[in-house]
Amino acid sequence: MTWSEVEGGVLTSPVPVTSGEQVTIRYNGLLASSGADTVYLHVGYGPSYSWKNTKDIPMKRTPEGFEASFKAEANDRLNFCFKDGADNWDNNNGKDWSYTIHNGRQF
Repeated sequence: MTWSEVEGGVLTSPVPVTSGEQVTIRYNGLLASSGADTVYLHVGYGPSYSWKNTKDIPMKRTPEGFEASFKAEANDRLNFCFKDGADNWDNNNGKDWSYTIHNGRQF
């Protein structure tokens, strides 16, 4: 698996993100370094100011950090951030993390 490092201890695979494909996100950010036992990936779609179809995905602890996988559901924008079991959030200093989701067509 090839990883693309974003910022703040976040890695994503694959990049670009394509609709209908499995996406894996690895997290070693603020919550992980602060000793969180449980971390959730908070995911939504659409513009950064109006997330739709949000869900919290439990992340598994691995030797490399917390990881979660899911299927990219839309030809839109993927937005995500993280929270721990005590409801502390890491939202990248209010910027969250975001990718344009591609439809997989090549020209």
